[in-house]
Amino acid sequence: MKFQGSDQYVATQDLMLAVNAAVTLQRPLLVKGEPGTGKTMLAEEVARALGLPLLQWHIKSTTKAQQGLYEYDAVSRLRDSQLAGADSERVRDIRNYIVRGVLWQAFTSDEPTALLIDEIDKADIEFPNDLLRELDRMEFYVYETRELVKARHRPIVFITSNNEKDLPDAFLRRCFFHYIKFPDADTMRSIVDVHFPGLKKELLGAALKTFYDVRNLPGLKKKPSTSELLDWLKLLVAEDIPLEALQSQDDKVAVPPLVGALLKNEQDVTLFEKLVFMQRHNR
Repeated sequence: MKFQGSDQYVATQDLMLAVNAAVTLQRPLLVKGEPGTGKTMLAEEVARALGLPLLQWHIKSTTKAQQGLYEYDAVSRLRDSQLAGADSERVRDIRNYIVRGVLWQAFTSDEPTALLIDEIDKADIEFPNDLLRELDRMEFYVYETRELVKARHRPIVFITSNNEKDLPDAFLRRCFFHYIKFPDADTMRSIVDVHFPGLKKELLGAALKTFYDVRNLPGLKKKPSTSELLDWLKLLVAEDIPLEALQSQDDKVAVPPLVGALLKNEQDVTLFEKLVFMQRHNR
């Protein structure tokens, strides 16, 4: 199986090489990059392109590694024992109270799958360490039922990170790493063309110039990403914003219409407005 991009996802050559290298090495693909650069969508599109079902595990700050394997629902078992009696057939069989996690589902699937562990850096530092053995050996032990669960097919594992925390070296060693660079203007045109195939070239050119002007402003707390550009373009089309509104007569930076789609906090908006004011007054 080789990933060669898709009609809904613009993948650079080095990104396709990274996906195929991870598949060949049978190692998880660790994908980093700015928020909004398509890390999660990559797993979805690779699964779709290769015809694989995708299991997704979205990590939160409270997520524990054990939840990806299984959880023992002792509370439900206690409640059932009180209602039906401890000798009931359901209560006696502990398997009825084992809740399978996404790793268990991926391991026991009858067909190969793709598995997304999304935003692993949100969890505590021990989370990736707790998954080392399972992702390496593709097996884990269920102590309550005394059984060893082994993967029937090794899933293609995608792990995304926004770099909020450093990941342990032992975990990094077991992954194939790729950093999604922010798209240049030509790549961005291709991305926009996938989502807005009929967009006029003049409007796109003016919008991209404004977008990169905003993005390149030094001191921004949060630079606008690809997803925010797409949202902004959708609004420009929906509101029928004229081309003239995006173009400045003196070629200086101006506050674009619907700037709230690009800048997401008051500090960045204020900083941008100050820059425009200073340019207008030649300071």
